[in-house]
Amino acid sequence: MHLHLTALAALVNMDVIASMSSRPPPTDPMPPPAAVRAWVNLMRAQRLVLANIEHELKAAGLPPLGWYDVLLELVRSENGKLRPYEIEERILLEQHNLSRLLDRMEKQGLVRREAFEEDGRGRWVVVTDAGRAMQSRMWSVYGPAIQKHVGTKLGKASAAQLADLLAALARQS
Repeated sequence: MHLHLTALAALVNMDVIASMSSRPPPTDPMPPPAAVRAWVNLMRAQRLVLANIEHELKAAGLPPLGWYDVLLELVRSENGKLRPYEIEERILLEQHNLSRLLDRMEKQGLVRREAFEEDGRGRWVVVTDAGRAMQSRMWSVYGPAIQKHVGTKLGKASAAQLADLLAALARQS
């Protein structure tokens, strides 16, 4: 109900603004109901599935999911190292405090920082053997959690269809 009232208020507000403006209103300024439902369900599903996966990692005594993303990108990279901005561009989760996250991971011995040879001011973040082992341990919980919270609810065909639909949303225009 709240969503419908919000949408109605936005529509009325758009009409008032459009009537006050000298420019013609944009075509199709409001999303169709199906797009709004898709958005709401996408946000709700993301929040719930992430919370469930984080809970399973914590119950297994493992670090948060953001650590896994950093470790995975480092393991996948050439020579197991990336610049901090490269990590930030690649990780799946928002990471506003990447520097502090890397500090915590370095204290745990999962990564180390090395000076960038071409520029002594820059740093590489390098995955350690302990970091590779942690990424593997985390996947042993994370993988089954994805299956439990996504795979079993969708099945292969629906998961493939959803992956394609989400890829379409992720494409930059």
